[in-house]
Amino acid sequence: MPSHVLKILLNLSSCHAPYRPDGNLKLASALPPVNKILRNRPLQFVFIANLVSMMGSGMNTAATTWYLLQTTHSEMALGLLVVLNTLPAIVTMPFTGVIIDREDRRRLVMFLDAARAVITLAVAVLALQHRIVNWELYAAAMAVSAGFWMFWPTVTALIQELTPESEFVHSNTFLLAGVQGGWMLAGALVGYAYNHIGLGGVLMIDCSTYIVSFLCYFLVRKGRHVPRPASPQAAAQLPGDSVSDLGGELRQAESDIARFWHELREGYDFLRANIHILPLGISWSLFISGMWTQGILTPPLSDRVLHAGAAGYGDMNASWAVGAFLSAAYSAFLIRRLRGRRSVALSMAVLGGCLFLLPYSRFLKVAMAIYFVMGSARGIGGVGITSGMMELVPVQFMGRVQNTFYFLATLLQIVFGLLIGAVAHGIALAGGFFIVGILYLTAAFSAGAPVTHSRAVAADPAMPAR
Repeated sequence: MPSHVLKILLNLSSCHAPYRPDGNLKLASALPPVNKILRNRPLQFVFIANLVSMMGSGMNTAATTWYLLQTTHSEMALGLLVVLNTLPAIVTMPFTGVIIDREDRRRLVMFLDAARAVITLAVAVLALQHRIVNWELYAAAMAVSAGFWMFWPTVTALIQELTPESEFVHSNTFLLAGVQGGWMLAGALVGYAYNHIGLGGVLMIDCSTYIVSFLCYFLVRKGRHVPRPASPQAAAQLPGDSVSDLGGELRQAESDIARFWHELREGYDFLRANIHILPLGISWSLFISGMWTQGILTPPLSDRVLHAGAAGYGDMNASWAVGAFLSAAYSAFLIRRLRGRRSVALSMAVLGGCLFLLPYSRFLKVAMAIYFVMGSARGIGGVGITSGMMELVPVQFMGRVQNTFYFLATLLQIVFGLLIGAVAHGIALAGGFFIVGILYLTAAFSAGAPVTHSRAVAADPAMPAR
């Protein structure tokens, strides 16, 4: 994407201050100019990596979903795909947050890109040789999704490391522009690409984008960087991180496995001691599960209601991405005007309302317009949630806290993925849309619920009193 276009979009939002999730703005004495974000070399490489990688991932997801629908003619198959995509998270997510908080996040992202490139290449070769069967697609989807569930918390935590606290909203807007720009390109290209080069060709494109992403993250910075508390005062507020010699000796005496579980427990202790984070986090979980399960319904909407085929399916995905991409121009303004968590609640409510309208759209242009509005609401809500979490959660706990809510999202996806597929296939497609709409409306209620702030994280009972 041309740099001057991105600069225009971000300049429109650069004059607005970040917000606090309790609804109060966090005003700085001098608001950060957008040029500071644009000149941040590491963030430039992150933006390019996400733009290219998400273009490939979007094309992969759309092509695989469409292929399964055409070979099975069943929404249940798409529901099963969503469920299988979430199963790896159930096993790995309680532990990957600890890994994210203990290891170099840039190197983790590079490893995940390389692993997913190898898997995608193997499936692409099978598809090009016309030897692919559905169970192999399901297995590959599970393997790639295992990397996905670790990839995005790692990227979010990495961006938190690279960004000053006063610029969280702007860096998240920058990230969103890259992600949704990639999805926009995927939606514009996937219908044409699938019709001309098939599933195998699309998967080869996805493999190449992982390679580009790997190289971009390689250039983000040099050396090994492990997250640490920002200051001794911050360290003193965290559970289990005693500054006393006795505490240090006790931690050193733990076995590797015991320490692993100890650090995992610290993440849950943090949330128990800071329950004011829960409404926003629960809204985040519902938001994620809504977006994933929504993917079950878009292909049959294009195929059976709109009769628009793979091209129409790509057009609706592109409309969603365009709305989310353009929301970078006004998301910070609306977050400021609507006061924090209220902007998240309103965005989720808009998403829910649109889901109730979609099965009655009847015309592709109407459906595209609705998806555009939904993408815009997704952009505002997504920036609001992630920026709020960054302000509430210390950098060395971000991986564990994120994964707690991602884990909840996976549980919701397993239940609702099968339910939505069964309802859409056996009862009515509109019923599936209504269920996803209810998920978004519940997210709106959670984000808008009043909260009482707790002050600090409780100390680890195993450590001496301070």
